[in-house]
Amino acid sequence: MSELRGFLRQTLGHDPKDLSLFERALTHSSLGKDSYERLEFLGDRVVGLVIARWLYERFEKEPEGKLSRRYNVLVSRETCAEIGRELGLGEWIKLGKQAREDGANRSDNVVGDVVEALIGALLLDGGLDTADAFIRRTWAPYVESQGKAPKHPKSALQELAAARNWTAPEYEVARTSGTHHAPRFTVQVAIRNIGEATAEGASKQEAETAAATALLEQLQ
Repeated sequence: MSELRGFLRQTLGHDPKDLSLFERALTHSSLGKDSYERLEFLGDRVVGLVIARWLYERFEKEPEGKLSRRYNVLVSRETCAEIGRELGLGEWIKLGKQAREDGANRSDNVVGDVVEALIGALLLDGGLDTADAFIRRTWAPYVESQGKAPKHPKSALQELAAARNWTAPEYEVARTSGTHHAPRFTVQVAIRNIGEATAEGASKQEAETAAATALLEQLQ
């Protein structure tokens, strides 16, 4: 308990009043019903609120479309998972035996969910200002490194196809593999008579994004 409290204090910048909230935020559903899922639901909304307000303040001259592109990247499962790995959360996630053997504590879905669950716990235990401070401190490198508002790879591929009078990109799940706790999706994207690319991901959305990125690299 004291080791977990020390990790949370150092990682979150907050000394938990109710440690059980944070234990739940680190508990996967493979161990039963008392898992992080409800806290993740709450934390997801907190991240969205804080990031949206931050972008509104930080990029005061940008229109809604550009702010949305920034927002979508910053709140994505991939960004949350990358942050979770930087924080070293993988070893603290509590999993059932099979889920651990399947490597669930390394998947984007689980690590990203745990980040959001911890933020939900921060909100309940320390209030919105505490959660806001953690998000701004942790996400700061991602916000400041964006430069121009990024385009999501799928949107960029769609726009490229339209600009060159090609048919719209078509996505197809070519294969699913892995386990329930650590699925893998293989997606192919193709523009008829122009090119195609295939990529994998821990979710259909992640695989589609990776495939679009690969096809963009071929065509640009």
